[in-house]
Amino acid sequence: MQNEEIISKINEFLVEEFEVEEDQIVPDANLMETLELDSLDLVDLVVIIEKNFGFKVKGEEFADIKTFQNFYDYVINRVNKGQ
Repeated sequence: MQNEEIISKINEFLVEEFEVEEDQIVPDANLMETLELDSLDLVDLVVIIEKNFGFKVKGEEFADIKTFQNFYDYVINRVNKGQ
């Protein structure tokens, strides 16, 4: 899967699941604030990632994710490791 495809898929499920406008999803925006995530929403996000990309997310890996770009990079790296 190409990086652009991964980013597109991520944005698609973020818009659908978290009811955020796509134009708010920009690489340097704060992920938690933009999506208005609380701890339960974060669990939902982890489940969605695991379901869509087929890998398990470890909490400590997710702790460093602040921006959408961090999130994209994390998912891209994990998807590419699995290939």
